[in-house]
Amino acid sequence: MKILAIDDQNLILMSIQKRFSQLGYEVFTAQSGSEGIKLFEKEDPNLVIVDINMEGMSGLEVVKYLRNEKESNVPILVLSGNQEEEIIMDGFELGINDYMKKPVSLREVTARVKRIFNNQPHPASLNLEVDEVTMLQKNCIGVVVPCYNEAERLLGGEFADFGKYNTGYHICFVNDGSTDNTLELLEDLQRKNKDIISVLNLTKNGGKAEAVRQGILHLAKDLELDYLGFLDADLSTNFEDFKDLVDTIQHSNYKIVSGSRIDRMGANISKESSRALISLTINAIIQAILGMKFKDTQCGAKVMDREVATNMFKTVFITRWLFDVEIFMRMKLFYGADRAKKMICEQPLKRWEHMDGSKLSMKDSIKIVGQLAKIATHYRS
Repeated sequence: MKILAIDDQNLILMSIQKRFSQLGYEVFTAQSGSEGIKLFEKEDPNLVIVDINMEGMSGLEVVKYLRNEKESNVPILVLSGNQEEEIIMDGFELGINDYMKKPVSLREVTARVKRIFNNQPHPASLNLEVDEVTMLQKNCIGVVVPCYNEAERLLGGEFADFGKYNTGYHICFVNDGSTDNTLELLEDLQRKNKDIISVLNLTKNGGKAEAVRQGILHLAKDLELDYLGFLDADLSTNFEDFKDLVDTIQHSNYKIVSGSRIDRMGANISKESSRALISLTINAIIQAILGMKFKDTQCGAKVMDREVATNMFKTVFITRWLFDVEIFMRMKLFYGADRAKKMICEQPLKRWEHMDGSKLSMKDSIKIVGQLAKIATHYRS
């Protein structure tokens, strides 16, 4: 039994190919409609799984070609993030057999395929169970995780599990000139999870700002990534909250969604009182400089679309720790203050916990005031 999967996002294709190959199907993949047509004519598959929103030849054009030009009755399953009722109806009128909306569990996709084949057993004699939490995402997201001497705190297994069960995410660890064995740990993690994890090694420590910047620019080269973001290595912001940020940007007109630890709507957030007081004071200064009422610019969890990522991260930041403030200052200058305010969303986190081993000391907190003055002067000029 042959399955042809057509999707312009390779992260999605890899998961489909792996799963159905395990079940005994012969799986062929194509990252464009035209490539998919060529494979269809060459391999004569028993099922076609196709996305709708693809550059060039769309999924509906593929369906139309197969039904009208080739007069083929091959079963067609649409697997797409497009949820427009008109598009879905067009698909069924053209003759598709089923339409599934991303995000969707791989377990459900497997069940739908089995139903299309009249509930016949899968070709493999051993039917593997699919973990119900494995999700095929609507969009592909690249996540930068800056690391400097994180050997004692790095939760590598949790990152690997997240990528495994949330297909569509690619995690890029940036080793920022660590002097411990962080790089070795990251490279071992990459070897075991090469499809979902990559490592960018910076031989010289440049600070978190430059590590994140280099990571964003590195991921931006991958055109299948729709959104780019960053997350702290200690997971003080957990994956569920980060997924909530992604969900917000996918279903809104915002260009950047930033986590907020202050406006938390009753969330369980733990932080040392002295650090909390200093943070509130610094944040008041930041609001005055930005001219925007953001309550927590410094949260280490943000996600943005490719436009913001490529435009705001082009040049080196002038501070090592306050690059978040600089991002918003650059947006204000690039898009204009009024438009920038509409493009940015602060979203309360359900959980945030200050982790031991933070690289930012109390002495550094005092220095921040001077760095903020530097930012104000630099961007006004």
